[in-house]
Parts: sequence; C-alpha cells; structure tokens
Amino acid sequence: MTAPGRRFRDAVRSNGLFLFFIALFAAALVGQALSGVAAENAQRVAENLPEVSLAAYVTSSAFGVDVAENWQSEYLQFLLYIWATVWLVQRGSPESKEPGQEGRESDEEQKIGAFADADSPRWARMRGVRSAVYGRSLGLVMGLIFGASWLAQSIAGRSAFDEERLEQLQDPVGWWGYVTSPEFWNRTFQNWQSEFLAVASMVALSIYLRQRGSPESKPVGSAHTDTGVEG
Repeated sequence: MTAPGRRFRDAVRSNGLFLFFIALFAAALVGQALSGVAAENAQRVAENLPEVSLAAYVTSSAFGVDVAENWQSEYLQFLLYIWATVWLVQRGSPESKEPGQEGRESDEEQKIGAFADADSPRWARMRGVRSAVYGRSLGLVMGLIFGASWLAQSIAGRSAFDEERLEQLQDPVGWWGYVTSPEFWNRTFQNWQSEFLAVASMVALSIYLRQRGSPESKPVGSAHTDTGVEG
C-alpha cells in the first residue's frame, strides 16, 4: 500500500469511534428529514394543502426545533455528567472515582504547571488564567453548545408555535411568552427525563453487568465493589 493510502487507513482506524458516530449522526439526520417531510406532506394532503419540498422542510422552524431540542438535551446530559463526576462518586461504577477522592484533585495528579509532562498541552504547563480555563474547557464548551442549542430551540420553537396559533386565528405569543409556556417546558422535560434516566441506568448497571473489551465496563472478573476500573 502506498504511503498516502496507509496514512489514510491509519487515520481512519485511529479515529474510528468518532467517525462511526458522526456517520450514524448524519444518517439519522437524513432519516429524520426524509421521514419528517413525508409525515408533514401526509398531514398537508389530509388538510387539502400543497405539499412542501424537502429543502423547504429542512429549513422550516418545525424541523429546526426538533433537531435543536434533541441537541440541547444531549449536551446538558454530558455537561451535568462531567461536572457531577468531579464531586460525586458511585461505589462499583467504572465511571466513578474511588470514594474519598472527590474534588478537582491536586496539580500533581492533574499534571499541571511544574508537574506537567513534556508532551502535556501547552496551556497545562502554564499557571494562572490559561491553566484554569483549560482545566475547565471540556465543561465550558459543552455548556456553550448546550446554551446555543437551547437558544436555537427556543427561537425555532417560538416560530413554529406562533405559526400554529396564526393558523388557528390566535395571536402570536413572542419569544418570552413561548419560553415561559407549558408547550416549551413540556417538550423540554420530555427530552431531559429520558437523558437523566439513561445516565442513571448506565451508572447503576455498570456496577453489576459487564461488556467485555469496553472501556465503559469493568473487566469481566472484577468485583462488583471495584470502582474506577476499566476493561
């Protein structure tokens, strides 16, 4: 195999987990768009309205709110999980630190400043604001994506909600009226409760169940009480 071909193969193999889920994401998004426009047109036919094109549907507020509300709930889940695992523990879970090790840990344990390795990220070798920001960068970015997704959901949702009200000859409610409405929070809590249940299930089930070879599971022969051990 030529050098470029080998480099490509190695790059794909080294990033297989990311590429796999990005491919699934793209396929699911396309599937959502195709099934969504089909459902929308079926409804419009039943109401004797003209059908909409795929392009018109994927740029509509109805499609936008469905996508954004799923994104914000997922990123909220990860944001809370990242933060909670700093301070909370679960004995027996491979996702948890050992009881008694709660907290942000020492600079030596985190390889910060003078304790950094030669190949540590540059900001980890520094002190002050840059080190503090980098040490919280994962949670900060997850929080920013959650906030942006929540805002996008509220804007697109308000537009879709007002369109429905106008069709029913009702006055539009505006952005603030929508984000304080039962409609908005009903949609939001539907997504949040499922995400929180999924995380709680993963934490609890990983204590007693195993998946051989997965870093999300303990080794098959590990005791149920072993904590922070990965397979």
